[in-house]
Amino acid sequence: MSTRPCRYRLRLYRNPLHQLVAGSTWRAAWFLLAYLVFGWLLWGCVLAATLTTVILAITLAGIPLLIGTAAVIRGCANAERWRLRGVLAEPVRGGYRVARPPGILNQVRTRWRDPATWRDFGYLFGLFPLLWAVDLAVIVVWLVLLAGIALPAWYWAPPETFNNGQSAHGVQFGYFPNGPHGPGAWGVFVDTMPKALLAAAVFLVLFLLFNYVLVLTARLHARIASALLRAPGDPLADAKEVLTHPGPLGKLHPETPLLPETPLHPETMHPAT
Repeated sequence: MSTRPCRYRLRLYRNPLHQLVAGSTWRAAWFLLAYLVFGWLLWGCVLAATLTTVILAITLAGIPLLIGTAAVIRGCANAERWRLRGVLAEPVRGGYRVARPPGILNQVRTRWRDPATWRDFGYLFGLFPLLWAVDLAVIVVWLVLLAGIALPAWYWAPPETFNNGQSAHGVQFGYFPNGPHGPGAWGVFVDTMPKALLAAAVFLVLFLLFNYVLVLTARLHARIASALLRAPGDPLADAKEVLTHPGPLGKLHPETPLLPETPLHPETMHPAT
């Protein structure tokens, strides 16, 4: 797994109003919303390829299918890497082993012994239910709050039927078994414009604050994806950096060339007296 720090295109601002109109908020919303559909497609492709290979693995047809399944996993991972360009500052590039010498059996061994293949599979298949559930929960809450801001435009439309047979038009936030004014009711029943405006103001405040949750969720998703889909860093990179670059003192007096030593000749030497 890569340990390189992520640089995001999803910025956070101190001012909630600035965060509302910032491109990072709507980019994060699109990233999470698209995963709800796109993630299903990738997961389905990986599942279909894996099941087909497992079923036919006892036959000779399973050998080329192993290569094909690895190619499907790599293709789906590349599609997700392409999608990450919208939320990360740097492209995510995978690092895969190359089979040498070429051959079917060598291709199978190289691809399925490659940790990159299993990291791709873990992200696309193993983590999909958890990431999809988190993204869905955040998107649903975000959309509900967004719809609540427009409550004055549609509060009168939904019909409500109560246990006592009464009916009314409005939106209920709470429990009203016997109507808005009946016994056992608690909460707020929005059936007038003043109530709708007050509820919309509350939804607006909650929506402004929840935008931070939206962006942070997209950041977390992108970080997990980048850690698994990116080529792992070289563990000896720091040591190589030290060996290939001069030390902290640099070269000593590089501007002064070293003079060749002058040999001593016997005739220039005076005998001691």
